[in-house]
Amino acid sequence: MTTGASPLIALVGPTASGKSQAGIALAELLDAEVVSADSMLVYRGMDIGTAKPTLDDRSRVPHHLIDVVEPREAFSVAIYQELAAESLEGIATRGSRPLIVGGSGLYFRAVADGLEFPGTDSSTRRDLETEARAGPGRLHDRLRSVDPDAAGKIEPANVRRTVRALEVAAVTGRPFSSFAGDWQRFPGERVRVAGVFMSPEVRSDRIESRVRQMLDSGLVEEVSGLVDEGLGEWLTASQAIGYAEIALYLQGVLTLEEAASRTVKRTKSLARRQLAWFRRDPRIHWFEAGSEGAGTFVDRIAEYLADG
Repeated sequence: MTTGASPLIALVGPTASGKSQAGIALAELLDAEVVSADSMLVYRGMDIGTAKPTLDDRSRVPHHLIDVVEPREAFSVAIYQELAAESLEGIATRGSRPLIVGGSGLYFRAVADGLEFPGTDSSTRRDLETEARAGPGRLHDRLRSVDPDAAGKIEPANVRRTVRALEVAAVTGRPFSSFAGDWQRFPGERVRVAGVFMSPEVRSDRIESRVRQMLDSGLVEEVSGLVDEGLGEWLTASQAIGYAEIALYLQGVLTLEEAASRTVKRTKSLARRQLAWFRRDPRIHWFEAGSEGAGTFVDRIAEYLADG
């Protein structure tokens, strides 16, 4: 997806790298509107644990693809891609420019490169989700038998992605990994991308601080409200980081300290996987957050993106 003759512009990076706030400042400098590329920000009511941009943030700069679906509703990268195309058309109509901001690599490439994604089948998905309740390991073992390439790239505990891979195989008769051929091609004319990174030590400290801040800001109460709405099973099955752990705390399975520690550990693991994903994309020009003043940091990224 591109807008006219100009390439799309994007800011990507791992979780807790500060890209959301940098994205707002960049959008103001570039007269752009933010198009979120985050797989969790699409869900309404999941604000604290996803570090969702606040209403004040969104009043400064228009944001798209945030709060578009209820947690219990089916959602996929293919649906996201359709909504992103609509957002890009609307932004172009207003004479503005889209700025993709996020850490979900597949969502970023869905917008930037127009990757092909197979459709869905609700009945097949429900059957797989029911089977997953017996434990994610068995489902992941089945994926390994039908699509070892996909299984090797999906964390065994990630029920949602495992279900999706098996759903695709059932619906299309093709391995989920067979749709990834275009993932190895990175057309430079489509997008100009800046990446934000931090040293592992700084990133680790930020993640630990962020999780504590989320707890202080009411994460337990937020998850409790979702559980009261009947979403407790979805939260644990989806393995939404932070939400799954707090849901287990509310069930008495974990202490609050154990839930916090697990959340920190899984967030650090996620950040490493995100960084590894983005490092494979040669189009990304990297900027180290914290290496200079915040204003200079954003100005340098804005200058780089504007050159596109």
